[in-house]
Amino acid sequence: MPKQKSNRAAAKRFKITGSGKVMRARSGVRHGMISKPRDRKRRLTGTVMVAEVDQPRVLRMLGKR
Repeated sequence: MPKQKSNRAAAKRFKITGSGKVMRARSGVRHGMISKPRDRKRRLTGTVMVAEVDQPRVLRMLGKR
């Protein structure tokens, strides 16, 4: 039986925590920074948890469930 392949695009965008939850980067920080206020740009940095309803789909793409 062949190995199960993970979705490589998803593997580059999501990370799994030690407890099994999925982390993602915030959207809206790639371009157009000049027009965005400083406090908004600061708020968009870092990572957050994927929404609870989306976690099963992301984990399936990553080959974890």
